[in-house]
Amino acid sequence: MKFYNQLIKYRFWLGILSIILAVVVNINSGFWPAFVLYFLGVIALFSHFFIGPMRLIQEPMEQGNVEAVEKILGTIWFPNLLYKPIRSTFYTVKGNLAMMKQDFDTAEKHLKKSSQLGAPMPEAEGANKLQLGMMALQKGDLRNGESYIRAAIRAGIPDKESEAVAYLSMCQIFLNKREFRAAKDFFRKAKACNPKSKEVVDQIRQLEKNIMRMPG
Repeated sequence: MKFYNQLIKYRFWLGILSIILAVVVNINSGFWPAFVLYFLGVIALFSHFFIGPMRLIQEPMEQGNVEAVEKILGTIWFPNLLYKPIRSTFYTVKGNLAMMKQDFDTAEKHLKKSSQLGAPMPEAEGANKLQLGMMALQKGDLRNGESYIRAAIRAGIPDKESEAVAYLSMCQIFLNKREFRAAKDFFRKAKACNPKSKEVVDQIRQLEKNIMRMPG
């Protein structure tokens, strides 16, 4: 595995080296002796631009090494050449990194690109749309916030904590609309997710004090 990761890391330069050696062999011995080197060089360069080094980000992401992730992403010079599902993942990761820096405009730009491309897995698409919905709500854009969060719920959200956040957000939207029956329904769904994080649990407790007294 380590060897394979090193191969991915230096694939571009190995491809260039292979092409250079192929040219030297071609000049001195003819095309066919150089054919294998040409072939390996073209495959290396094609896979570098078409597949990219996205596999390499898994380990630093698990370690929380944001600087290493950004460095790897920086080696992708032409993201539009990436295979579509990989390009979608690239923009999702870029969006998440921007959100960590609280650069919400950049995050929204990247996440929208990922959403337009379509996520490789429905769960990833759901998480992507939930983030877009939360950013829209932060800007006070309830209409787009509701649209994105509904789309996230339909696509499927990968974990119960995020699912609870989605339902609580919908609850707040319908409370603002004074549509109390729908708000209560979303609140019950959020509570049924049995979230564990303190922030979400506290939000449920605060809402629970008042929401059941409302009509509808």
